[in-house]
Amino acid sequence: MLSVALILHLTVKGFDQWHIGTLFTYILIGDIIITLLLTTTADAFGRRNILVIGSILKLFAGLMFAFVDQYLLLVFAGIVGIISPSGGEIGPFLSIEQACMTENVKDNTQITAIYSWYNFFGYLSTALGALSSGYMISKLIKDYNFDTVNAYRSIIIAYAIFGAIKTLIYLCLSRQVETAALFDSELIEHATDSTSRRKTTIQTTHILHWFKNKFGLRRSTSRRTVAKLCALFVIDAIGGGFVMQSMIIYWFHERFQMNIEMLGLMMMFANLISGVSAIFVTPLVGRIGAINTMVITHIPSNIMLILITFMQTKASAIAMLLLRFSISQMDVPARQTFVAISVENNERSAAGGITNLVRSVGLSISPIIVGYLLQDSKNPILFASPFVIGGGLKLLYDILLYVSFDVSNRNQLVHAKKHTQNI
Repeated sequence: MLSVALILHLTVKGFDQWHIGTLFTYILIGDIIITLLLTTTADAFGRRNILVIGSILKLFAGLMFAFVDQYLLLVFAGIVGIISPSGGEIGPFLSIEQACMTENVKDNTQITAIYSWYNFFGYLSTALGALSSGYMISKLIKDYNFDTVNAYRSIIIAYAIFGAIKTLIYLCLSRQVETAALFDSELIEHATDSTSRRKTTIQTTHILHWFKNKFGLRRSTSRRTVAKLCALFVIDAIGGGFVMQSMIIYWFHERFQMNIEMLGLMMMFANLISGVSAIFVTPLVGRIGAINTMVITHIPSNIMLILITFMQTKASAIAMLLLRFSISQMDVPARQTFVAISVENNERSAAGGITNLVRSVGLSISPIIVGYLLQDSKNPILFASPFVIGGGLKLLYDILLYVSFDVSNRNQLVHAKKHTQNI
């Protein structure tokens, strides 16, 4: 919903592309800080508690972007709050939610299926949001005589409302989503002293101890694997920052003069196709392994990303975009699975948070450059360059990912599946 409206909302408010790109960079820097603070303490402080805090920050950012026009205040809201210019999930939600879902899963081969369906419903929701936002904006302007600013503002307000709804949903989560280590610490608290002062002291000590254990990664092998993945993911994320959904929407808007309703419909189909493709990841990972799945789906999708800029008609450009989305996100459940199975259960929130944090670092680098490149839509080379640069960096990531892990790592889940079947 937000990816369709945010960049156009800021444009009609009078901000130029350089200021918007810089603002997006600040937003993603804020996401880095929030994600680091919340995900690395989630397993110690309580996953449900952290999710509630994150959703409140989402509500705050939505209200600020809806009703505030001063640039510096928007920068503040972007850093402190949680708001997504990319069309995807940012903040602590994804890594903590996935850790909650796999807390009691003993069979690693089931994790891919869980993540695939998680991503399917995520993309389905994004698709419905893109469609509804485009339709709502068009309807408000045409039938209810809203001016453009207030029509876009209504979508930002809706984003804030969903933040409030998420808060209520998270408050209803059971204690089963928490890691076993948290239960153990609570039992110790109850046995030793039931007073609130003692509870606060033990919990604070627990959190400090968590930071001492390398941001929640207790094993040296976990730290090495996550460090290697972080170095690779940052390259992919920098490339992804050049082609965030909000930037793609702006490019199509300027290149082919597409209206907001058509843009919403286009992104609805794009995200719906991505969601459906996520379902097919599970058998693919089971057959060839997580890393092989990531590479063979990502390389052709990035070639298609570059080819979008060479399409001469609106229809051919949209067709290439949709074709690209049919496989571009298939690496996501595979990537999340590989991160999850590379660490222990009580390290998953931290591992997911750190890798997502590094991706946010990469994403934060690109928007300020893209803002400069998209300032002049009449310069075909500069205006097309985000797709070429982004696609090129992503191809580099694919190659480095493949050569960075040996055959046993690339086929890790394949071996696990065969072992399970033999048993």
